Parts: sequence; structure tokens; C-alpha cells
Amino acid sequence: MTSSPAEAATLPDVATVTAADRTARHWTGTPPGPIRLGSEEHKALFCRMLLETHNPYKPRVLDWPKLDPEAHARLTGLPIWDIAVQTEGRAALRVLDYAATVADPLLRQALEMDGFEEARHKKVLSNLVEAYGVTLEPEPEYTSFRDPEWGWMRTGYSECIDSFFAFGLFEAARRSGFFPPDLVDTFEPVIQEEARHILFFANWAAWQRRRLPWWRRPFFLAKIAAVWAVLIWDRLVLARNLGGASKDTNFTASSASVGVEMSAAELIDLCLAENERRMAGYDPRLVRPTTVPFVIRLARRFMRAPRRGAATGG
Repeated sequence: MTSSPAEAATLPDVATVTAADRTARHWTGTPPGPIRLGSEEHKALFCRMLLETHNPYKPRVLDWPKLDPEAHARLTGLPIWDIAVQTEGRAALRVLDYAATVADPLLRQALEMDGFEEARHKKVLSNLVEAYGVTLEPEPEYTSFRDPEWGWMRTGYSECIDSFFAFGLFEAARRSGFFPPDLVDTFEPVIQEEARHILFFANWAAWQRRRLPWWRRPFFLAKIAAVWAVLIWDRLVLARNLGGASKDTNFTASSASVGVEMSAAELIDLCLAENERRMAGYDPRLVRPTTVPFVIRLARRFMRAPRRGAATGG
């Protein structure tokens, strides 16, 4: 897709985009020194991380590469695009719904940035399917939850699950050549934004839990447990019938159909390695999402070791 002169005029220059891409992956807050989880300093750190690592790329002027017939068929044949677009549409609505309830100006600004980026993911995906001629189902009307915090938590924990697997699957597809290098490079900022989003959410959850008075914490923990129960059920339904009735899940977990042949142990090792790599550049004082990596590492202990070189593409 080529950009119009007007679009090109608003596109950040190469140096700006390159610097923003690096900042989006490597960020340390100031001042240095330990912080207490749940404190104002903690809140400022994770909010500033999201705001200061924003990448200003514009979806409409992304340069979608021309694909050969085989690559085009692989891309358009993936059964994920309806789920992908609809998921990002729901996520943007739910994040912004919660942001509207937040009085703290810095946290609200960061949540609005998160919601903007979720909406931008939807535009990226919409432009991708348009560029390659994928026909989508009509989008449903996106509805809000009565409890905006529930919607925000459901979105955040959903992304923690799905992004973990997306990191490994995206890298597997890159190594195998399932996606052409130019397309991988074009889509890479979206994948890294998901890393930033789950890092922001994990710190919000840790901050929120610790700042609540003791008598409200059991209710918050119960809400977390209820969210996890719903999300696990969603993924069981999706695994049983991809593209069926359950489309209220993040698309990244459904990308197991990228055509990369590897054992479950090999995929897990790659997901763990990519999760570590994508999180490594951020301030170590920020807590990392831990639930999914912990459960996956536990499951990994009962699996056979992968063939030598298989997980590294050797």
C-alpha cells in the first residue's frame, strides 16, 4: 500500500521512528533507587513507561509489502482475522471505559494511551486485510460492561495469556519464513506494543492490589480469580472450535495455525525465551507478568527435552 502525499507529509521521519522504536524497547525511569509497590512512585513509573515508550507510527501509511502467491495464500488463509479485528475493537472500548472512571490524571492519561494504541492495532489489522484482499465478517456492535474495572481486567489478563504465546509464534513464523521478512518487520511494532501493554497492566494490578485497604483486598482477589476462570473457559471454547461462537478472546492465542511444525516443549521454550527478550529492556523495578510464565514453566517440567537445535531454528 502506498501513501498519499498528504499522508506522507504527516509521517514521522526515519530518524524519529528509529529512535521511537528503540525507546519502545529500552526504557529506565528516573530517579533511580528502590520503589515500594503500591506507592505513588510505583504508579508514576509504570505510567511514564507506557507514555514515554509510545511509538508514533501511523497505520494508514505502513508499507505493506507485495507478497508472492504462496505467501499471500498462507496469510489470507489464516482463520484469525475476524477474531483479531474484533478483539482489538473490544479492547479499545474496555480500556477507555475504565479510563473514564479514573480520577488520577497521570493514570488516566496512561490508560487513554493504552486505549489509543489498542484502537490503532485494530486499524493496522483492518488495513492489512484490506491490502491483501481478506474479506471480513461484519463487525458486531461493541458493548461495555456494567463494571468498567471488570472489562479492563478481563482485557489485561487476556492479553497476558495471548501475548505470551504470540511472542513465540511470531518468532517461529519469522524463522520458518511463513511470513516474509518485510511483513515481519512491518508488523513487529504491534507485537512489541503488546509487551508494553501487559507490562503496564501487570504493574497496575500489583499497584491496585497493594493500595487497597485490607478489607477490600479479598474482593479484588476474588475478582481476579473470576476473570481467570472466564478467560480459561473462553480459550477452551476457542481451542475446540476456532472461529466459532466465542470471539471474545485475543487473537494472538489462536495463531497456532501459522504452519510451524514444532513440539509443545519446543514452542514453550521459544515462548519463554521471547517473553524474556521482549521484557528485558524495561526498568527492572517494574514487575513482570508472572502467572502465565509460572504455569507454563510448571507444565514444561513434565515434557521431554526438545531435539537439539530445534527450538532455535538450527
